[in-house]
Amino acid sequence: MVRGTERYMPLMGAPSTRPPDSRLIVIVEDDAAVRRMLVAMLEDLGHLIACEDGQDALVHIAALPRPPDLVITDVMMPKVDGLELVQRLKADASLRHVPVIILTAKGRAPDMVAGINAGARHYLTKPFKRDELRTKVRRVLRVA
Repeated sequence: MVRGTERYMPLMGAPSTRPPDSRLIVIVEDDAAVRRMLVAMLEDLGHLIACEDGQDALVHIAALPRPPDLVITDVMMPKVDGLELVQRLKADASLRHVPVIILTAKGRAPDMVAGINAGARHYLTKPFKRDELRTKVRRVLRVA
């Protein structure tokens, strides 16, 4: 698992035991506490890379040996926001197939429509239920 720019470093300091073919999930959240919570909720579902904003995510994704299996992103972030991140991923031929889940406090219908129109597979609003997020992640990853 990764925190910020410390690529492939597990959060708790132990060496990663994930096989190289495990699911790769990029979490993009500017709030450090929420980012840590998401990592804790999803750490058993794959190899996680946690990024502070969309710009950080784009840098990490470009450096990966293969595209991620899933991106989970907030919308309201500095530098590159979540909607721009989704649009940039979908504009890149090598990344347009990567599913995106938007996880945000922006819960109005026009915001949801904008997220889906940008290319997100799912749009969840905060506060969210842990089981709902995990179910959507598992479905996207096709994990039993």
